[in-house]
Amino acid sequence: MTADILTCIHNKMNSFSKGQRKIAEYILESYDKAAFLTAGVLGKTVQVSESTVVRFAAELGYDGYPEMQKAMQEMVLTRLTSVQRIEVGEKRMPEKHVLSTVLQTDMDLIRATNEQIAPDAFNGAVDALLNAQTIYIVGVRSSSALSSFLCYYFKYMFRDVRLITSASDSEVFEQIVRISPQDALICISFPRYSSAAIQAAEYAHTSGAKTIALTDCASSPLAQFADYLLTAKSDMISLVDSLVAPMSVLNALIVAAASKKKLETTRIFNKLEEIWDVYHVYEKIDE
Repeated sequence: MTADILTCIHNKMNSFSKGQRKIAEYILESYDKAAFLTAGVLGKTVQVSESTVVRFAAELGYDGYPEMQKAMQEMVLTRLTSVQRIEVGEKRMPEKHVLSTVLQTDMDLIRATNEQIAPDAFNGAVDALLNAQTIYIVGVRSSSALSSFLCYYFKYMFRDVRLITSASDSEVFEQIVRISPQDALICISFPRYSSAAIQAAEYAHTSGAKTIALTDCASSPLAQFADYLLTAKSDMISLVDSLVAPMSVLNALIVAAASKKKLETTRIFNKLEEIWDVYHVYEKIDE
């Protein structure tokens, strides 16, 4: 929800019907919860019909309830505390449908990501990584799982890969202080955006390094510092963030880079297979 929506609700309060006034009062008091309710659930919560909710959205100037809901979500996603996320999650998915709801949400996010991600930005990011002298990977807090995954494979494929996961601003700068125009940084952050990640992207950008941002949308604070912006849909699922779509984008980066470095990557992994076999890294399964 934006300030304009709040102002609009206040200005129109006297013109609302009795039912619409109930919706308006609930949104003003609990917009963090209202933003994630369907029109039907919001209607039940304030004891009005779903059609009243839809008309309320139109009264505020939206084409429909989904457009109003999206406007509310864009603001509150960056502000919800962990406790608020749990409360919202309970509203969004009944306990007996958690598995199917989460799986369906993840599938929808991957589909939406595939439709919106810019191929030119993706290809440019791949080339920047291939041409980099040193690759820095920044992902803190929940995004650290993504950055660690990417680093695991990139360390086999590139000579100099450095993983930065500290949430401390000073430690992040200490680890990227030598970044130069010959290098590339890939920065990963989703709501609630990490200030350390944003500052790292800004520092890399001003240092002349190629900066790749993996984030949720073009309005993300990371976007302004990105030479290559990769957007992947993320959603709040109760306490946790859905990072399935971002993980798919990272998979694509790894596969694309490996394809362009096929001979070198094959040579490295042939050596690794020999080492893993000698030191029994993996359990052998008798057929």
